[in-house]
Amino acid sequence: QVQLVESGGGLVQAGGSLRLSCAASGSIRSINRMGWYRQAPGKQREMVAHITSTGSTNYADSVKGRFTISRDNAKNTVYLQMNSLKPEDTAVYYCDCYCNSWSDSDYRVYWGQGTQVTVSL
Repeated sequence: QVQLVESGGGLVQAGGSLRLSCAASGSIRSINRMGWYRQAPGKQREMVAHITSTGSTNYADSVKGRFTISRDNAKNTVYLQMNSLKPEDTAVYYCDCYCNSWSDSDYRVYWGQGTQVTVSL
């Protein structure tokens, strides 16, 4: 199986920055894509950013120019640098990994437990 552990959430004032990290561990065979989703109270979970194993990135329009996703393939870790944070960025941020394990050759989406990001005025 694959486990994802997020870190780096917290409380920050509007205009500030945070950096989220997500480390994948377990019997990982291959990682196709890793990224971040977020879910605000009363709203559906939405994609924030993704990065593929080759480095291609994709961002939600609402975070383009403010957030940067990066990846350390050697450490199976993905990062999300969040700058110019706004109150509307407040949400629980979830890491996801589209990957497969040595015990299951099918690619699946694995999820982390989530980390809270709160942006105050």
